[in-house]
Amino acid sequence: MTHVIGSAVEALTVAAELSERFARDAAERDASRRLPREELDQLSASGLLAVTVPTQYGGADVGAQTVAEVVRLLATGDPNIAQIPQSHFVYINVLKQQGTPEQQAFFFGEILRGGRFGNAQSEAGTKHVQDYRTRLRADPEGGDLVLTGEKHYSTGALFAHWIPVLAVGDDEKLHVAYVPADADGLEVVDDWAGMGQRLTASGTVRLNDVRVPARHVVPHHLTFTGPQVHGSYAQLLHAAIDVGIAGGALREAADFVRTKSRPWFESGAATAAEDPLLIQRFGELTIRLRAAEALLAEAGRAVDAARAELTDDNAAAASVAVAVAKAHADGTAIELVNALFEVSGTRSALDRLNLHRHWRNARTHTLHDPVRWKVQHIGRHTLNGTHPPRHGVI
Repeated sequence: MTHVIGSAVEALTVAAELSERFARDAAERDASRRLPREELDQLSASGLLAVTVPTQYGGADVGAQTVAEVVRLLATGDPNIAQIPQSHFVYINVLKQQGTPEQQAFFFGEILRGGRFGNAQSEAGTKHVQDYRTRLRADPEGGDLVLTGEKHYSTGALFAHWIPVLAVGDDEKLHVAYVPADADGLEVVDDWAGMGQRLTASGTVRLNDVRVPARHVVPHHLTFTGPQVHGSYAQLLHAAIDVGIAGGALREAADFVRTKSRPWFESGAATAAEDPLLIQRFGELTIRLRAAEALLAEAGRAVDAARAELTDDNAAAASVAVAVAKAHADGTAIELVNALFEVSGTRSALDRLNLHRHWRNARTHTLHDPVRWKVQHIGRHTLNGTHPPRHGVI
């Protein structure tokens, strides 16, 4: 039975509880590469994956700031689990923006009953990240549409009930086809072998003449014909994962120093936790983390403001606020996972402790989108008032 969450406050309470639960076995899951199927079922049953469903369809319709905080809390416990539903929330958003009332009623009902969206978006071997070769063509004999192609980095697809697929239609425009995970001709391959985020199962999706009814296809290209928060919303959740990784690393570093570290002999301290230089360093790291958390919350408010009154200026302000949060979170995550070892000493490098999962997770996830381009868009907006481009990664 799937619970239905009724408010933002309840969503945050549930997320905090699950974060603590998922953190207990995070190191063991990562070390043995035990995919979090049971944990994702718990996440679905909790109702968290349905919190953005509009109220007229029975959901809480919580804002972007709340969703980002939910993701941050989950990532503090286990960033693998937090990354898996990132696309889930994004493709709910696509339906909210471009879906027909009939499509919304059907798919939001699926989500409220515990259904999960994955994604089949990125492709390998193309000219760039937004060059798509997957085709959605009309069947010459009439009836359904037909999907053909291969996708990579398909986070969440292995655990999904529905897989949204980005594809180019006969009109040469971008569409999203929502495909059931058991569709004929659909193959999801668990071949993700990254050094970090090992449990996201971000592998390959193969589409071999998969038939899709037109009622399950959404014209995604319309999202970018006017002001939009699709990109800023998606990037906000990625920033939340980075901030969560940083918070989890700092929490584990503090626990390690309190319970396992010895004081440096020159400090004169009785315990490592009383070493004045370690106290100073933890203060510096806390300031860095709190700044990242504040920027994330500010970015969430900006996305919510743009959603409430969607204008070019508001959409640009949301994109810039999220870009600032993401750029800061990227550096913060890397600094804090490095500092975990700096403050904890040689023993923290023991492989059996698996503390290095924090570094591997941060280094892997922060590769998702190049921060250097976000800094460019921030600078152009500040100096010349130039709005960021309309695409899905800003």
